[in-house]
Amino acid sequence: MREVTPITVARGDGIGPEITDAVLYVMDAAGARLKVEEVPAGEVVYRRGHAGGLDAAGWSSIRRTRVFLKGPITTPQGYGNKSLNVTARTTLGLFANVRPCVAYHPYVRSRHSRMDVVIIRENEEDLYAGIEHRQTDDVIQSVKLISRPGSERIVRYAFDYARANHRRKVTAFVKDNVMKMTDGLFLKIFHEIAAEYPEIKADHMIVDIGAARLADQPERFDVIVTLNLYGDIVSDIAAQITGSVGLAGSGNVGDACAMFEAIHGSAPMIAGQGIANPSGLLMAAVMMLVHIGQGDVAARIHNAWLKTIEDGIHTVDIFARGVSRRRVGTQAFAQAVVERLGQMPVTLPSVGYAVTARPAYEAGVRLSPRRTALKELVGVDVFLHWPGGSPDELAGLVQPLATPALTLASISNRSQKVWPDGNADVFYTDHWRCRFTSHDGAIVTHADIVELLGRLARGGLDFTQTENLCNFDGKSGFSAA
Repeated sequence: MREVTPITVARGDGIGPEITDAVLYVMDAAGARLKVEEVPAGEVVYRRGHAGGLDAAGWSSIRRTRVFLKGPITTPQGYGNKSLNVTARTTLGLFANVRPCVAYHPYVRSRHSRMDVVIIRENEEDLYAGIEHRQTDDVIQSVKLISRPGSERIVRYAFDYARANHRRKVTAFVKDNVMKMTDGLFLKIFHEIAAEYPEIKADHMIVDIGAARLADQPERFDVIVTLNLYGDIVSDIAAQITGSVGLAGSGNVGDACAMFEAIHGSAPMIAGQGIANPSGLLMAAVMMLVHIGQGDVAARIHNAWLKTIEDGIHTVDIFARGVSRRRVGTQAFAQAVVERLGQMPVTLPSVGYAVTARPAYEAGVRLSPRRTALKELVGVDVFLHWPGGSPDELAGLVQPLATPALTLASISNRSQKVWPDGNADVFYTDHWRCRFTSHDGAIVTHADIVELLGRLARGGLDFTQTENLCNFDGKSGFSAA
């Protein structure tokens, strides 16, 4: 008897229970070898006081099974409640978000009949780390964090995915022309890793023009790998232009666990009516079955689903006169898929998946050895909340407070240099960055910075944040003023 794999299932909110029932029915009929552990998640758990939408028993189940099939969740409005998606990604280390976006023309209307793109998005870093601070009356800061290991994991995952799925090209979307250090690091790592996969073409695009070309000419792309915020936006664009967001599934993969879900929301306005399309969650379940080594069942379901779409058996969201043959509800659609198990599509390309002995997450993603750079402290940026006056007035207050080790080199406001020789047309807020540097690039100490801050405090200046300025292996580790 072939091994049964335990999985954790949460039916979720809104249409979640209906589409989850339909997906479990199809998987059971297809012979999926699963032991299902159901856990409550979403609104009912939020109401019990669990801010992340899942209780301790739910987290324990996921860590035990290591596979989570999740229906859509409604996050209550207001402070204190956290998105279960975001919480699960960070808590479980689900660093890779994988979204295949495929057009099913002519059976689902799309302007791009040949679209078949996979978006692989970094899931844990970037602006989505959620590190924000209100610094002054005028200014709130959000911190963009990009790490070498985080970037390497997602880029290597993308190339491994391309190799395993016989994809020809991987494209990085970045904004390194503006964010030269953060996005620049990501791109540098992309090129380093691409050299290890000579059979796969590698290129990169600035994310804004890349998104425009994806919307206009998606056939130019194969696999796209990108940072968290860009990936969130680009993957929704890609899913929409296939013809329907409701057909797309998503995988969130880490070294120890994986979560699979539809990309759409809980749609409470149609909940309980039996009309929701279960396809997004079903395609997520197909990804899950491949992940746990049951590629044979995944292919059986996927091909039956393609045949159902091809036969014009459509739910209301994709039903179109002249294209569709029969409009059906959630359970009737699932039944139509079950009736076609073992059949292959005629016009749409059929799919096949490898059957592996071990789940994909057990392989892990290898990282390059870490190297410690020579780090030298050469200055400090001090951010001030100062509501009043001109840059020259502020410089007049700050300069006398400098120390023998640290001299005021420049002042900027909203990243624009305003002293010395600033642009008179710059609009000022109450948030100022004063850059102090050492004499002739000499190394300074933390004690030197503490002395400076003490002088500023005694001078009545309100500093809200400091950022140390360091060189790494003799190269500047900070952006120019």
